[in-house]
Formats: sequence, C-alpha cells, structure tokens
Amino acid sequence: MNTIASGSTAVEIAESIEQQIRSGFYPDGALLPAVRSLAQQLQVSPNTVAAAYKLLRDAALIVTDGRRGTRVASEMPTAETQTTIPEGLRDMASGNIDGATLPAIDAGWLTESQSGYDVQSNDPQLLDVAGRWLAEQGIPCQQLGIYSGALDAVERALRLRCRPGNKVIVEDPCWPPALALLASLRLKAVPVPVDEEGAMVPSTEILRSAAAVILTPRAHNPTGFCISSRRWTQWVDRLADAPDTLLILDDHWGPLSAAEPLNFSREPLSWVYVVSVSKFLGPDLRVSVVTGTPSVLKSMHHQQTLGPRWVSLLLQRLAGRLWQKMLDSSRLSAVGAEYLQRRSALVQGLNDLSIAVPTQGEGLHVWLPVSDETSVVQTLASLGWAIQAGSPFRLESPAAVRISIGNLNPISVPALARDVAHALKQRRRTVN
Repeated sequence: MNTIASGSTAVEIAESIEQQIRSGFYPDGALLPAVRSLAQQLQVSPNTVAAAYKLLRDAALIVTDGRRGTRVASEMPTAETQTTIPEGLRDMASGNIDGATLPAIDAGWLTESQSGYDVQSNDPQLLDVAGRWLAEQGIPCQQLGIYSGALDAVERALRLRCRPGNKVIVEDPCWPPALALLASLRLKAVPVPVDEEGAMVPSTEILRSAAAVILTPRAHNPTGFCISSRRWTQWVDRLADAPDTLLILDDHWGPLSAAEPLNFSREPLSWVYVVSVSKFLGPDLRVSVVTGTPSVLKSMHHQQTLGPRWVSLLLQRLAGRLWQKMLDSSRLSAVGAEYLQRRSALVQGLNDLSIAVPTQGEGLHVWLPVSDETSVVQTLASLGWAIQAGSPFRLESPAAVRISIGNLNPISVPALARDVAHALKQRRRTVN
C-alpha cells in the first residue's frame, strides 16, 4: 500500500500514521510499509521509522508479527458482561443478590443538607466503619480512598501502571467485567488457573513480565474459592521478586465472608485492596473503599481529582450508615451465613447425586465442570432453570457452567440438583 506518511522525526511520523489510521486510510488489519521501505520514502533513518512504529505499538494502534509485517490493530472484541434471562425461567444465571437481605434506608438521611463544589474530604462515618473493618481484618489502612464501585477503583489502579499492550495476570476463570475492562484498555490478560486454594502462583518470569495482577481473596466469581493462607504466602514470596508488578485485590465479598483474612504481616511491595459495598448494601450504591501502598493511593486520588473529583457524599453517607446499621444488628454475619447455607445445600445435593463439586468456597456461585456448556444450559432451560454458560468467564480453563444461588429458595434445592444431574446425562444430537 502506498503511504502518505510524512515527517522527519519519530513523533511526526507516528502522528501522521495515527491520523491516517483514524481517518480510515489505513483500515483495521491493513499492512503498513516495511521499516526500510518507509525510511527510503521519507528519506530518514530506518531507526527513526522503527521508533515511530514503537510509539504506535505502545499506543496499541499497530501490531508487529514477525515476517508477517506490521499491521493496524483490529478493534478489540468486547468481553461478554451481560446475560439475557428468558421470561418464566427461575434465575440462577445473573448472579444477583437476594434483595431481602439488604438493609432499609432511613428516609431522614435523604433530607440532610447537600454539599457544594467545595468538598474537601470523604464521609467521616464511612471512613470510620470501613477503617475499623479493615483493621479487624489485619489489613493496613492508614490511608483510605473512596471510589465509584470496584471496577472504578481497579481501572484507576491499572491506568497508573499499565500502558496499552501490557500484560495483566488474571484468574482463569475470571469475572467477565474485568476481562472487558482489560480489553477496553488494550491490555493483555494472562490467565492463571484457580483451584480450591485460589489463584495459582505463576513463575517469577511471568510475574515480572506483567504490569499488574488482579486477584479475588474470597468468594472468587465464579468458583467461590478463597485464597488459602499457604497460597497467599506463596504469592507474597513470589511478588517480592517482581517489585514493579502491582497487585490488585478485589475483595467483593469482604464483610460477608466467613473465610480467614489474608495475613498482611508481610506486605506486598506495591498493592491496593478494594472493598465494594454492593454485595451487602446493594449494587446501586456504587461505592468502594480502597487501601494499599500510600504512593499508589496518592496517585489514584490525584487521578480522581482530575476527573469526577469525588464520589457523591450522599452515597457515601448512605453507605456508611447502612454498613453501621448492619453491624449493630449483626446482620452482616447472618446474611453471610444465609448465603453460605444456600450454597452448601446445593453443593451437598449435587454430591449426593454423585456429581463431584468441591465443598470449599463461599459466595453466590457454584462452578460446575461439564463436557458441553450449551447442552447443559439448554436442557436446564427446558426444565425451567436459567443458568450461565461458562464461556464468558474462561480463557484457557475447561468448559463449565455457573449456577448462582443468590435467589435460590432452599425448598427448591433438591429439584435443582436433580435437574442438573439430568442435564449432565444428556447427549448432543446431530442436527440433520
């Protein structure tokens, strides 16, 4: 393809090619001129063109594939983050919480005076209740940040350390919105398997090659597994040899968890710990509390002040008071125990029918290995159950389905277990 690239420096050449890409002159997948060919056309050194191409690669606008040459990067596919529940099916797919477990809002809280544009700090009660909970967990919390939910905090942490094309280590299977976020930032997900002790620890070489790691300490979605103390020690040991890799811990189940907290007597070198209130106060309260390495928190806060500036103090006040209300009434432990009972009942029901499911874990989901996701999902739909195919969660892990128990009536557990057993026995038929 002929080029109309121009410029005599790497920056000028990169800017001219970027303009051509954005204008459509170079469409997705288009082959760009070889370095020496473009250097001859522009009468510059091949090193200058190579430097321009590096700038474009770093911006994830082009990709180089050895002898196949350099091409315009294709639009990255969007990970699946939504599911459709057909009308009339019992929802064991969406992963919703049980609304009956949420605390009631005192209407008087909504009539208090609102803040203006001179907000100087986060809500003291939310900082206090979150700080006390973190301290009880043994998690360092000298400095806290408030963000608009878990993904907002995770995104801001990633933007601090990652550039397009960087690698980020994730659990496999992985929460689909996290994969979608990485795709939108043009970051490459590097999967590590998950077993009953949590995410397995990769080699030092793989860790050093990654800009960040995202882990779920407890109630991993979709497996429900928690990071064991032994596995956590392995992670801390290995991360000590990868000082430039940022560890992001997304403790979405936190205050509902019955699992042992991670031992922070030895802190990772660079880390953030995110606690969202969505599971115990409701997803519509888009609030998360973040602690971690002070320098990382300071940079995240600076980034926040350049954008939204703060999280609504109204939401913060609601979150702080509802959290305290749940503590005062001992509802946090009761709700966590209720979800654990539902999950354990389903796991036991499946095991009683000779369907091997690990008994470890907690949270809202059961992850069930299958040979054919589509067949199991369709069979259960015909029996009145909506469950989630595992493909949106999987990178390299084998086929499975996710069954969510948030709205599972205990009375229905035996019927669901029997229907799952029936679905697993069905064979695929040839379409004629």
